[in-house]
This record gives sequence, C-alpha cells and structure tokens, in this order.
Amino acid sequence: MDIDIRLARIDDRLIHGQVATAWSKQTGINRIIVVSDEVAEDELRKFLLKEASPLGIRSNIISVSRMIDVYRSGLLREEKVMLLFTNPSEVVTLVKAGISLTSVNIGGMRFTEGKKMITNFVSVDDKDVEAFLYLANQGIELEIRKVPSNPKIYLVELLGKEKFKKLV
Repeated sequence: MDIDIRLARIDDRLIHGQVATAWSKQTGINRIIVVSDEVAEDELRKFLLKEASPLGIRSNIISVSRMIDVYRSGLLREEKVMLLFTNPSEVVTLVKAGISLTSVNIGGMRFTEGKKMITNFVSVDDKDVEAFLYLANQGIELEIRKVPSNPKIYLVELLGKEKFKKLV
C-alpha cells in the first residue's frame, strides 16, 4: 500500500513560502499532508495552512493516527505526497506503524526553553534527539536544508556520533 512520498519534512512553520514554492516544485507533488495531532485540533491553524497551500496542490491536516489509517487504506495510491511534521516524534510513530521513509528533511525547529541550537534554524531537546536517533538507526537519512538548492547537512554528523549518544 505504499504511497509516493516525495518528501518527509520537519518544519514547525509547516506550509510557508519555501514549501509552497521551492519544495513543491522540486518534488513534483500534488498533495501536502500536515501530520500533527496538535494542528489537527486547531481549526484556525488548519484554515490558515490550507490557504497557504500552493495553487493546484491539495492539502490536508490530519492526526498521526489518521495518517496511519489513510496509509493502510491505499486511498493515496495515485498521489505524489509531501508529509510535513512539527517534530520528529510524530515521524517515529509513523515509521513504527510501518510507513516506509528513506529520508527526512529538517527545515526548521524553533528555539524554545530547554532546547539546544544546533544550527541557526534547528534547535533540539533530548526528546527530539532520541527520536532522531531512532530514525537514524532505522537507516533513514536525516538531512537539514531550508530549500532544495542548499547543500545537505547530515544531522548525525553535525551532532557528532558520541555527542548524539550522550544527549539521549
């Protein structure tokens, strides 16, 4: 029941200019799915995200469990999809449920209390690092790029394998 997932991206801004222009063109998608329990409950945020979607690209904002159901149903078999997440823990839940990913792009995770900046636009806490470590151990590439033209920065290399383990 595989769907054509062209990009899985963690960016707490979700649908914004970079997604709407560069990433959607680069990946040739026809649907954006925001996978977030928190956002799926917020009607105003859902409305605003749908409004921000690029012309001609359908968008859905759904919970993690709903994404698992949709994946298993085969409803998206004909779609070219971009999955957007606010954090890596939701990606882990999908991977543990059998959704196959080869790479996860990290576009932005804002700095908040208790997080450590690892680039000027990516900050992580212990829970994030634990989730990223799980994904890396599944053989999933974890690369940081704001836009497709930026060079890939590999998250595990950036943190350093020893440092990465110590943070968990």
